[in-house]
Amino acid sequence: PIPMAWVEQDAQALMATAKLQDCELSLVLCSDEFIAPLNGQWRDKPVSTDVLSFPQDDPVVLGDLVISADTADRQAQERGHDLRDELRILMVHGLLHLLGYDHETSQEDLLEMVEAEGRLMVKLGWRGKGLIERVKDGGT
Repeated sequence: PIPMAWVEQDAQALMATAKLQDCELSLVLCSDEFIAPLNGQWRDKPVSTDVLSFPQDDPVVLGDLVISADTADRQAQERGHDLRDELRILMVHGLLHLLGYDHETSQEDLLEMVEAEGRLMVKLGWRGKGLIERVKDGGT
């Protein structure tokens, strides 16, 4: 089981560091079985994924992050760090999508999101590379 106290603590730290402490964020931790149909419905990829972001058109409510704890746990083991570090990486990535970053639209947008991920990880003092940088480096 994932200690929800540290998930909430990390989400609050992320929001404060991104200067979004007056905004709301919904965070759902789920299974691969739960996230796969969502990924199919919204991204036309009916397989499990690590994180999905659902932005809201609201100045206070940023949106919803859905993170598969199953996938996060596997990725943490594959990459040699703990589950908390992996969840942090996924929260940063998902939050940036809620803020309008999109690494799939152009090379320039990809580089902008890579830098934003890295900047947040460093400001927070969290270990690891951002999700895009890690994937770009071959998943290490």
